[in-house]
Amino acid sequence: MKTIICSYEECNARAAQQIKRILNEKPNAVLALSAGRTPRGLYEELSRLCAEGELSFRDAKLFAVTEFEGVDEERSCRHMLESCFVQKTDIKPENCHFLSPETIGDYDAQIKAEGGLDVAVLGLGANAHIGYNEPAVRYDSLSHRQKLTDATKRQNAELFGSEDEVPAYGYTMGIYTLVWANEIMLLAFGEEKAEAVHKMLYGRNDSTAPAAFLQIPRDVTVYLDEKAASKA
Repeated sequence: MKTIICSYEECNARAAQQIKRILNEKPNAVLALSAGRTPRGLYEELSRLCAEGELSFRDAKLFAVTEFEGVDEERSCRHMLESCFVQKTDIKPENCHFLSPETIGDYDAQIKAEGGLDVAVLGLGANAHIGYNEPAVRYDSLSHRQKLTDATKRQNAELFGSEDEVPAYGYTMGIYTLVWANEIMLLAFGEEKAEAVHKMLYGRNDSTAPAAFLQIPRDVTVYLDEKAASKA
């Protein structure tokens, strides 16, 4: 696991260059992209590079990492990815795949049919979850419906107006789905992520802190600002 500590802006710029390199090597790369606040700066940088002709997503495939269950469109992970990434790059809408009750059953089969994930872009939950893989999730989990913990609901309360309005369940790529990506990128910013970063880097690679499973894959790059790295 490679850890890079720099400013928020530099983290996003360096992460974007990593994705640019992957696309240069394989224009039809398969991308697992997370929603939420953390990766938005990265998506803005990728959109800028795409607009300036420095990279293209024309042949790439997108698979969303997460989705909430039973939400209106404007608060869905799909809406966030479409508004912040799909509509601002040249990726083809028909190459974009999203989690739902209809797709969850064969999501991993779809990924396999595309040749597997070339890169997974992840955020980090305050309780060290990745995707919506909460503590106690199994390492061998594939994409599944997941009950959300109170910590995850608190983290998303602003989006829904209150913690009570956050859905009880979500859909997520499983741990096993994610760790088999050829490359994994994780971004974490702010002091509120410092404890989770510590658990990820130094915790046992078991289900107590799901992000600690990222100690197992060979090619993981963690991008942190100084506050998120303060306990590293």
